[in-house]
Amino acid sequence: MSADAPSFPVSLRRRGLFVAMLALAACEGDPTPIVQEGSADGGLSLAPTNTPGGRGGAGASGRDPDYRLGANDRVRIIVFGQPTLTAEYTLDGNGVLAFPLIGNVNAQGMTTGQLQQTIASRLDPDYLRNPSVSAEVITRRPFYVIGEVQKPGNYPYVTDMTALQAVAMAGGYTYRARQNNLYLKRLDANGRLVRVAATPETRIRPGDTVEIKERYF
Repeated sequence: MSADAPSFPVSLRRRGLFVAMLALAACEGDPTPIVQEGSADGGLSLAPTNTPGGRGGAGASGRDPDYRLGANDRVRIIVFGQPTLTAEYTLDGNGVLAFPLIGNVNAQGMTTGQLQQTIASRLDPDYLRNPSVSAEVITRRPFYVIGEVQKPGNYPYVTDMTALQAVAMAGGYTYRARQNNLYLKRLDANGRLVRVAATPETRIRPGDTVEIKERYF
């Protein structure tokens, strides 16, 4: 770069890249709104779920207490002293968990702490007095890779996986792939489907769809 060349702050360069991606998406005709990484969470600071003294407080998963449940997650529910209620359950395609006695629980978007508190409150007092409930995620929902990859489809989620690693699991790019233009489709904090403007280093989440577009030339 010459001494006379203008130097722009990194934040401005990133903003310019984001605006360019918005313009490109508009040309492609995909109506899904585009957000930047982090804004898909709605800017919320998630509260801890291990509530001391709560009926559902003990036993929440300490690995990721802020993890939000969704369709096809598999969880282990333990109701202490109640072996007929203790089992592994899979959320259906709408994020609903069918639990004995109390029926369907809409667990979509809940943390494990919120789920165990919900189950405990619905068991008490009609079925059990002051039940102690524990909930733990056993298997997280898969992620998906679509578009210009060798083997599009769904794949088991791996903690801290990047978008580039997800593409590698799907067999790598095709020769038509636009490798420098990645999007992740996911649900935001309000349950709205959005596209996240991503880089190869962006961390994917359970349920994300990695979308690889076709290049024009």
